[in-house]
Amino acid sequence: RWWCSPKKKANSAMMPVIPAVRCTARWITGFVGLVLALVLAVGPASAGPQADLVLVVKSEKRLYLLQNGDVVASFRVAFGKNPKGHKEQQGDERTPEGRYILDYKNPHSSYYKSIHISYPDAEDRARARKKGVHPGGDIMIHGQKNGYERWEMFAQWVNWTNGCIALKNDEMDIVWEAVKVGTPIEIRP
Repeated sequence: RWWCSPKKKANSAMMPVIPAVRCTARWITGFVGLVLALVLAVGPASAGPQADLVLVVKSEKRLYLLQNGDVVASFRVAFGKNPKGHKEQQGDERTPEGRYILDYKNPHSSYYKSIHISYPDAEDRARARKKGVHPGGDIMIHGQKNGYERWEMFAQWVNWTNGCIALKNDEMDIVWEAVKVGTPIEIRP
């Protein structure tokens, strides 16, 4: 016990446990102090990847989180039931294509967490107006429909949304943490 020698030897009247208790308390206090100093010096552990761009490639059924041009995470996703082509109007069940902004997060969505995509932009609205239709909206990246989580393994193999981009819930947690409001998203065919 080189780390905690008692100052006085215990006599026969004292129980030898008392110096050991003092010794253990000093050792624990020193150890906790050391751990605290290391945590403060190193800083908190990274919670995971941070993305400066979200890239979705519809033909690959993939969502990529990018940081400085490098892929830091990739996930299989599901789209609208009619995934080919750019979203043109409300109800067409297509996922838009182009560059947008992830402009707000909703932790209390009807689906497991959701991040709003800034569709429609001015160009989308002008195109819809020219055709005499409503462009639609409420396009999100989200997890599974609340109450249907047990089906997520099967749900990711078919396109089932109304134009949103769906992930498994545990993957949505990663995206939620990696993406800040204001992050750009690029959706390619």
